[in-house]
Amino acid sequence: MEYRQLGGAGIAVSAFGLGVMTFGGQTPEDDAFRQLDMAFDAGITLFDTAENYPTPTGPETQGRSEEVLGRWVAARGLRGQVVIATKVAGPGNAAGDMRHIRGETRRLDRANIRQAVDDSLRRLGTDAIDLYQVHWAERAISTLGRTRFSLLADAPDQVSIEETLAALSELVSEGKLRAIGVCNESPWGTMRYLAVAQEHGLAQIAAIQNGYSLLDRSFELGLAEVGMREDLGLIAYSPLAGGTLTGKYGADPVPIPGSRSSQSAGFLARLSPAKQSAILAYAELAREHGLEPAHMALAFAKAQPFTTSVLMAASKASQLEGNLGAIGVVLDKPLLQAINAIHDGNPNPR
Repeated sequence: MEYRQLGGAGIAVSAFGLGVMTFGGQTPEDDAFRQLDMAFDAGITLFDTAENYPTPTGPETQGRSEEVLGRWVAARGLRGQVVIATKVAGPGNAAGDMRHIRGETRRLDRANIRQAVDDSLRRLGTDAIDLYQVHWAERAISTLGRTRFSLLADAPDQVSIEETLAALSELVSEGKLRAIGVCNESPWGTMRYLAVAQEHGLAQIAAIQNGYSLLDRSFELGLAEVGMREDLGLIAYSPLAGGTLTGKYGADPVPIPGSRSSQSAGFLARLSPAKQSAILAYAELAREHGLEPAHMALAFAKAQPFTTSVLMAASKASQLEGNLGAIGVVLDKPLLQAINAIHDGNPNPR
């Protein structure tokens, strides 16, 4: 396993991390513990969760992912050997109705952030969170997952980035947070966090967690340069594009029983002809080079110069076992060129 620095935070993390978004929900605790053990034994030290997990989200299970992760860390005595990352939910979280988390007043203001941090610390069973991230921006962002920009008006009572960052900085000063980051951000929002930190002497974000995969390389069109020039590490989520890049869905996709796709309404409807064409092309290319499609996809995300860590995620230990085979995979230049050729012919398919 390779280890990389998390921006300027002085924290080393594994080049592959484990996302635990299904733990405590779709993934029962015994299977979750098996996955966590497997990941740690393979060299993974970064474990990523959020206050609203597991997914699908709901009031009955909210917070269980953090609890499961915290119990595992305590049971194995690993607190000083792992990096725990979690997130605060705000009004912009794209996960449906989440009024069960601090009600109608869930914002990214000081009161909400302090409450969220204290609740996460309790569930995780720790006195400090290594990386605390803003899950979604307070404002509506119109550049993620879309093909063009559209201006969306700010809410009259929108919490400013200045207020959010000041609240996070307080908690860094108090020792409750070691480092902070953003998720699902735009280039403008990321640069605004950096500018506010410099202008007001506040804590600087160390990472940005956005989606990145062979099917979605939009991070490269603005944010990659920001990350590399401003010393921000990408924590790439969904590197297998919801499991589609494993090649398991084929040319005529149907839901796989027990998979996340089977519990996500409309998942397969999002597999457009353009996406299926790209998926099949990448799978064929991987097999031509003697690789599993999933291993090629994961290794590709890790190989990018702007990537700090790539989050694997699995609902079952058997799925994670297969994905861990990507750890030692290195893609040579001809293969990377062939990947780029497929991308250039069908970029970020919709």
